[in-house]
Amino acid sequence: MTATHNRRRANLAALLPAHEADAILVTGGVNVRYLTGLASSNAAVLVRADATATLATDSRYIGAARRVCADIEVIEESDVAGALLPESGRTGIEADHMSVADYFRLGGEPLRLSKVVESVRMVKDDAELGLIRTACELTDRAFAEVLPELRPGLTEKEVARALERRMVELGADGLAFDSIVASGPNGAVPHHSPSDRPLERGDLVTMDFGALYRGYHADMTRTVAIGEPAGWQRELYDLVRAAQRAGRLAARAGAALHEVDAAARDLIKEAGYGEFFKHGLGHGVGLQIHEEPFLSPRKPEDTAERPEDLGEPGRSSREPERDHEHARLEDRVPVTVEPGVYLPGRGGVRIEDTLVVRDGGPELLTRTTKELLVL
Repeated sequence: MTATHNRRRANLAALLPAHEADAILVTGGVNVRYLTGLASSNAAVLVRADATATLATDSRYIGAARRVCADIEVIEESDVAGALLPESGRTGIEADHMSVADYFRLGGEPLRLSKVVESVRMVKDDAELGLIRTACELTDRAFAEVLPELRPGLTEKEVARALERRMVELGADGLAFDSIVASGPNGAVPHHSPSDRPLERGDLVTMDFGALYRGYHADMTRTVAIGEPAGWQRELYDLVRAAQRAGRLAARAGAALHEVDAAARDLIKEAGYGEFFKHGLGHGVGLQIHEEPFLSPRKPEDTAERPEDLGEPGRSSREPERDHEHARLEDRVPVTVEPGVYLPGRGGVRIEDTLVVRDGGPELLTRTTKELLVL
């Protein structure tokens, strides 16, 4: 992966002149991994405008660093940021990843930069897309193989464990996030944690889960019916399915983020359920389960609370500050499309796919049917 990491650092270095920076000190763990290949809880990398780099890490990771990062200078130091920042010149720091204490401890007035590495990470290379594709395939297969086991009496926790166990058995390295299984009235809670509630006939059951494969994440949600659904349940499912399809088709290179969100949201609003779809339509996915770009209706002039993102329970609901109105999707960007409608006390429906934005139309990575399955 040496050539890949060299290319990534060069792409980052090319952005520095626009920020009037001679170098950038990267301290976010995921960003360090992206630029060097080193997964560590204590590492930083200084990338200069000429694309040369120096990595600092402590004694626990120095052996791995010298093996994985043989093409750049590696130094052993516990104070990784302090070891790299004192170079002369105008050096930027990752304001989103450095603590206030570390910032003041470094002294001086380093240039505060935001989401610069994330902007490079957003467009994926072939290797990354291959890993995300595999993670999605494992997720799809696990769902298909666990589906016949779903029956009344099985608890939400048991369904979640069955999905998780099967993903690992199929080759996943772990879970992309804590799985969500929400049955019956619990389906009205977007981030419901699986409980001891048993599945019952007449339930809609929403399952949101994904495999982790070599650092890359999958994200998929399916809602199924236990027994013949009531009229309102089928109506709600058909609406969300239509909205999800509209969002997928709108996710094309060049499309404005808020317009992709609107393609799905407007259908739900027109059906009278707008107040029950309170989160963004989707998010980028890669080395993190939630990363740039974020599909939401927010525009720069909005001052109201932003729609929450979906994924792990307890995750931050805030998307990064950016000129959302003018931000557009690009070719080779993986995103999720996940509209949902949640009716308090009754239940809900969410349908989600991971796809890759392409110039000629989206490449769907999670392929299991979106027809309403009646079990």
